[in-house]
Amino acid sequence: MAECIVLGAGMVGVGAALALQQRGNSVVLADRRAPGEETSYGNAGIIQVEAVEPYAFPRSPGEIVSAALGLNDQVRWRAGSIHRWALPLTQYFIHSSPENHRRISAVYSRMIRRAGSDHAPLIEAAGAQAIVRRDGFRQVHRTQRSFEEAARDAERIAREYGVGTDIESADQLAASEPNLRRRLAGAVRWTEAWSCSDPGGLVAAYAKLFSARGGSVMRADAYSLVRAGKGWRIDGPEGVVEAENAIVALGPWSGEFLRRFGYRVPLFFKRGYHRHYQGKGPDLPMIDADKGAVVSPMKAGLRLLTGAELTWLESSPSMHQARHVRRAVGELFELGDPVEARPWYGNRPCMPGMLPVVGRAPRHQGLWLNFGHGHQGFTLGPTTGEMLARAMEGDGPLPAELQLMHVA
Repeated sequence: MAECIVLGAGMVGVGAALALQQRGNSVVLADRRAPGEETSYGNAGIIQVEAVEPYAFPRSPGEIVSAALGLNDQVRWRAGSIHRWALPLTQYFIHSSPENHRRISAVYSRMIRRAGSDHAPLIEAAGAQAIVRRDGFRQVHRTQRSFEEAARDAERIAREYGVGTDIESADQLAASEPNLRRRLAGAVRWTEAWSCSDPGGLVAAYAKLFSARGGSVMRADAYSLVRAGKGWRIDGPEGVVEAENAIVALGPWSGEFLRRFGYRVPLFFKRGYHRHYQGKGPDLPMIDADKGAVVSPMKAGLRLLTGAELTWLESSPSMHQARHVRRAVGELFELGDPVEARPWYGNRPCMPGMLPVVGRAPRHQGLWLNFGHGHQGFTLGPTTGEMLARAMEGDGPLPAELQLMHVA
């Protein structure tokens, strides 16, 4: 009998499995697909140790209206899903008030700032150094006004949190990124962030490390999880596994999964799309802040990523943002032909309070929760995994703010 079953083999689940294993637990990592093939596969590949303040709900009426009408390049709302996410978005708006956002950022920043030190030993032990760079990314701006506002905010963040930044003029940016096709106003280079040219591959490398250290990876449907005496049981093609503890790390599917145990979780989803192209792009990952687009060099080609689409998990894909990003980034770089026939898409699991859910399920012995990381599951997976493992061992309490009050 194992001590822990971890449901979900994305970065969050693999990070938890490794942390529990490191503390001497026998761990089974279960997923319907191979590690790193779902949500963790599709991100920009940035370990964002600079992202000390979570994304707040827009406060100005103009931003809200433009998002609702589909005119906002960073965020687009799918009106057909409004009846499902109206309540959590209202809660998100409340939590995004300046006072609440400062309080939440105090907790969030402590997790983010340790993420690099939590990833570093895993990258080395997994032999994944070749796909990870540690020289940051650029946030570029097309207009002088946007650039100056961003520079002031970056200076504030550097001052308040000690985050490394470099403000680059138009000339400096042009010299650093010779593939740019047009002159931009300038850039904020976040110097401490790391980037990965194969996000799914990094998760797979961590899972391979987990297996090499004696862990077991099994294909199984999380919905086969049931109570078994004082523990839990899951069924897979290779047999039945029982364990004392089960950890729900199912990303955007966590809320729906927990409904079968009587829990209501106010998850909402920020969908993102990406597609690879064959052309020449930037040296470092680049956020086109004025257009809500990201372009990131990957092993598979130039990955173009969209902003957030607020929609429901089962909503059909919309190519609106993907087409917009192709036009916007095509103004900056010679993209060439697409690699895939159609864009990939996935859903970021977000909580109204902007902090992940980490801790013990309120009404079930041995059931633990680790999900709701929003934009930063790839960054925070090893960190919240270690926090959860410590809590399960009774090695200090978790921060009270980590969202369990929202799990009813």
